[in-house]
Amino acid sequence: MLVPIRKLRSTLPYLLGLFALLTCLIKFLIVPLYHKKIDWHDYDLMANEALRNGKGEHGLPIIGIPKKKAYSDNGFNGDVSDLISIHRSVPDIRNPGCKSKRYRAYLPRVSFVIPFHNEHPSVLFRTFHSILRRAPRSLIKEIILVDDASTQASIKQPLMHHIAIFNLSEVVKVVRLPERGGLITARLAGAKKSLGDVIVFLDSHTEANANFLPPLLEPIAEDYRTVVCPFIDVIDHDTFAYSAQDEGRRGAFDWQLFYKRLPLLESDLKDPTKPFNSPVMAGGLFAISARFFWELGGYDEGLQIWGGEQYELSFKIWQCGGKLVDSPCSRIGHIYRAFVPFSSGGKDGYMLHNHKRVIEVWMDEYKEFVYKKTPSLKNINPGDLSKQKEVRQRLQCKSFKWFMEEIAFDLVKHYPAVEPPDFASGFIRTVKNPNLCIGSSNEGPHSKLIVTECSHEFRLSFRKDMRFKSLEGVCWDAGSYNDGSHIGTYSCHGQQGNQLFKYDLKTKRILQGGNNRCLEHSPIDNDLVMKTCADKISQQWVMTEVNLKLLNKWI
Repeated sequence: MLVPIRKLRSTLPYLLGLFALLTCLIKFLIVPLYHKKIDWHDYDLMANEALRNGKGEHGLPIIGIPKKKAYSDNGFNGDVSDLISIHRSVPDIRNPGCKSKRYRAYLPRVSFVIPFHNEHPSVLFRTFHSILRRAPRSLIKEIILVDDASTQASIKQPLMHHIAIFNLSEVVKVVRLPERGGLITARLAGAKKSLGDVIVFLDSHTEANANFLPPLLEPIAEDYRTVVCPFIDVIDHDTFAYSAQDEGRRGAFDWQLFYKRLPLLESDLKDPTKPFNSPVMAGGLFAISARFFWELGGYDEGLQIWGGEQYELSFKIWQCGGKLVDSPCSRIGHIYRAFVPFSSGGKDGYMLHNHKRVIEVWMDEYKEFVYKKTPSLKNINPGDLSKQKEVRQRLQCKSFKWFMEEIAFDLVKHYPAVEPPDFASGFIRTVKNPNLCIGSSNEGPHSKLIVTECSHEFRLSFRKDMRFKSLEGVCWDAGSYNDGSHIGTYSCHGQQGNQLFKYDLKTKRILQGGNNRCLEHSPIDNDLVMKTCADKISQQWVMTEVNLKLLNKWI
């Protein structure tokens, strides 16, 4: 036994030396290589796209195309889409600082999962071609299109033919569901088939912008429990014009579980190219490591069709040790449909069902605020919650109180669980003819305010915006600051600006913003327009109920 020990002693210095050498190699060669940063831009493609000409190129609108069957079938003008190349260029509207950013040379490979149901062919084709054109091929593992039991023949065989003629079968794969399951089921089906290190979920009516992928992947490469959302730009549902939605907000919710947004924090504004924390994702477009997605249990399989899944996943991410960020240098355009053109597959009430599951598993005592806003939720049967509760226990997830205090700490300031009283409310009558009131062409967003018979009640809320009393989340909106511009209705954003209105009890005027502009009745066509404030009876209004104490304290 003594000889082997002597031999071991004699070789020990060599082994220690070898170990030291390997340590140095890892520390000074391999680790720096892994963290090395490069410029991922495809400058040849960008130069070629700058020279493109044609309808819709560079995200320009196509005007004057009638809304026919391709509009009613889709909630957007499919005939306009068919006029635009599936390879069209879009404007690079990133912050200028993004164009000089470098990202890790070694990034994880991606499986894109894109569910669709009866999607208009050219819109779907443009979605995955924009990925193939603007993402580095070395980072694309596959693009999985999940057909959620489409019934229209126009998308079935043409899709397979399109994949074949472009020789894309190695990278673009189609998974067909035998029956309609909805968005959540389709995403899960695609995720289960995916082979990439990272899963990027996208909607089937999107267009990726320049160099969108590296900014989505680097935060995940740094920490696999970071989930990353791109900035979502707007593709107009009528003209297919491509434009920015804004330069960033943090995702949130109100206590009816409507998706809302919070202003950026001061720390977020210091570097407009840097990813920033967001309490809640919008839900449709995001990147997540496959490892973390399945550690979280994927989506709750008890959720139906769509809705609520963004809260379930967002709460899970934050409460169970992860982080959710928006990446300003990654931009993807999205068509917001004018209306949903298809049914829920016979599963009525799915939204309430989904919300019930989410609040019972994740919101702890805060669920009572949701129940107060929507009492009917208490009577909903959420089904078996044991799997989701097991995930929460297994991962030792934090409380919702922690989430509200540490992550969504300013949410209650903007969306309080118990709202302060309104400044004023009720019918808004003209002084000239008290039988006429402010109303709208139809009760909902995207309508025009008019003077008509008294049938619509409004409230001047504590946020200083004017809302429908019977319709939550729809506000007056000044689309333009020009003299004579009309007032329409739009989804409330809670940020004042073009939705800021004030009732002056002394002059009986309704003022918009701080620009000496008042609401005026145009008696010729009963329109409502913004005009410079003046001592005119056509600018005078009476609201049914007025809170004198609050109005006198208006700041």
